[in-house]
Amino acid sequence: MNILIILAEVSFIIFVFLLLNWLVSKLFKLFTKTSILKSKDRSIKTLRRNITGLLLLACLVLCILVVGANGYLIYRGENLQQYMLLLIGRIPSRFWVTLGIGIAQSIGTLILAAFALKFLNYWLNVASTRAKNLEKNTADDESIDAFFSALYYRICSGVWLWAVILCAQFLKLPATVSQYLYIGLRIYLIIAVGLLILKAVTAIVDTLDVISITYANSDTLLRFYDRLRHLIPFLKRCLELVIYVCMATLVIQQVQLIANIAAFGPRIINIIGIIFISRVLFEVIYLLIEEVLFKNKNLTEIQKSRRLTLVPLLRSFLQYLVYFGATISILYTLDIDPTPILAGAGILGIAVGFGAQTLINDIVCGFFVLFENYYLVGDYIEAGKVEEKVVEGIVEAIELRTTRLRHPNGQLQIIRNGDIGSITNYSKQYIFAVVEVGVPYNSNLAHVYKVIEEIGQQLKVDDPDVLEGTQVDGVESLGESNLLLRTLTKVKPGKHLQIQRVLRKMFTDALLREGIVIPLRAEVAEG
Repeated sequence: MNILIILAEVSFIIFVFLLLNWLVSKLFKLFTKTSILKSKDRSIKTLRRNITGLLLLACLVLCILVVGANGYLIYRGENLQQYMLLLIGRIPSRFWVTLGIGIAQSIGTLILAAFALKFLNYWLNVASTRAKNLEKNTADDESIDAFFSALYYRICSGVWLWAVILCAQFLKLPATVSQYLYIGLRIYLIIAVGLLILKAVTAIVDTLDVISITYANSDTLLRFYDRLRHLIPFLKRCLELVIYVCMATLVIQQVQLIANIAAFGPRIINIIGIIFISRVLFEVIYLLIEEVLFKNKNLTEIQKSRRLTLVPLLRSFLQYLVYFGATISILYTLDIDPTPILAGAGILGIAVGFGAQTLINDIVCGFFVLFENYYLVGDYIEAGKVEEKVVEGIVEAIELRTTRLRHPNGQLQIIRNGDIGSITNYSKQYIFAVVEVGVPYNSNLAHVYKVIEEIGQQLKVDDPDVLEGTQVDGVESLGESNLLLRTLTKVKPGKHLQIQRVLRKMFTDALLREGIVIPLRAEVAEG
């Protein structure tokens, strides 16, 4: 009988340990569901193992103490059954009645919670199926499933936590226990509802995204949606941060020691809103600028080039303007007067300006390039020198400080506007594709000229980039073993390299067909 009593006491301690371990496990599972703490998953698991280890240690210590105390009583010759009955007999009978009623009420509450959750799970599955069938698509099914799964998990944990609080009240535990349990419940509900809202927002945004793509056409404002769709991840991130800040603010308010910190929550939300609105405003205005500049479909090539040149400059200016305004708004949100900061920045700017002559030179040269129309985006130019080599390529962008050139070989070359120096623009009105052909001394030059001119006329008919047929400029030089003929073909700006390659092949094929042997060492130059 003594052994049974000891086993009963140890079993009760183990039951309490398992209950506490279950509650800790549920709490940590809730924390790992938040995206902010997903990156700390390993640390959270380590903390959970440490807490479980402490609970296990406390359980072992209590079991040893119970066994030791009972062993001491047996050593003194006490009858454990009589000792326990005597100890129990000192407790008023009203306590046992209250305890029995409380246990019965607790068991009934737990059974009712289990049945309610089964009923809830069924109806949530029905609601999830109907939500997925609302729109005949499957693009947002994953978000809907995630939302309803999270909803059930949050409600399930909340119901069980509420049941534990009711059981504590039924069992007449000290008021402090119920008070702290209520605080824990409020914190849990704040986190659970916040995560549910986050899931709901994600599902709503994904659904609206699919609907917008489905119904987008060229006759409504939704035609711009595809160009603004890259803002969707940014929108989700901002909404996620707002929800987390709201959750943190409400949780902090539940703890009296740090409740004053909650006053910063609304300010942080305002800052997030300012940043989001600034980004959206910048993208929308930039989109409207492009729409206005390129609305006319009958623009000439020069007009398109000029407008393509202006777009990056307007984008940079707009970006600085919008983000400067956002910075001022954030300072006002933080109750910081920006006037002294702006005044100090102005004085600092003047001081830096005196020492930044190279920067000023680059900006001034950039303005001259733009206003005097030296070159435009899309022009093929030679300009400046980098490591004693002339830089050439197609202009990809003209900025206030630099010009970006794409070399025919593919390299992106960035040259400071102040280092451009003399400019050779191959994209103004027209350019000559210059090809030099070597022929033997004994060739019939009149026949060679005729063959070359016929090829040029045929190329003009076949290629719209050729403006005039090929003309033989004459004998360029007298080589050791051949005559070098210079040919000119008038082509569209920037097309000379391509036409030169085509002409070299055509000249080679035609001359070989005519029996004219091309010297092994022919000098070919590009102009």
